[in-house]
Amino acid sequence: MNGNFLLDTNIVIAMFADEPSFRERLKSNPTLFIPSVVLGELYYGALASIRIKENLKKVDDLARLVVVLNCDARTARRFGEVKNGLRQKGRPIPENDVWIAALCLDHNLTLVSRDFHFEAIDGLRLQSW
Repeated sequence: MNGNFLLDTNIVIAMFADEPSFRERLKSNPTLFIPSVVLGELYYGALASIRIKENLKKVDDLARLVVVLNCDARTARRFGEVKNGLRQKGRPIPENDVWIAALCLDHNLTLVSRDFHFEAIDGLRLQSW
């Protein structure tokens, strides 16, 4: 999976908003992955929105079009390593983002996010679209 991209929630939201920067990146036909954690955040956002039915359909459609990565025992160990590394640096980040980073590292993917707190994670490749 090297050279492919794992999308953070804020990037999927940009995709749903049809932002030109996102469309431009898709022209190179990258392989996109979504963590199950991000999918959960998107479903929560859809259910908390005014246009629930429309937004749920967007998330459902996305889930059918991309590969959704789930956490396993190996990812859980990586989570512990990442979270401990951040603790040692005194740079905690939200729990869901630790899981996202762990999946990304576990599968050797590049994380696409607009959250720059990910820069504190050693070995994580990060891009912002």
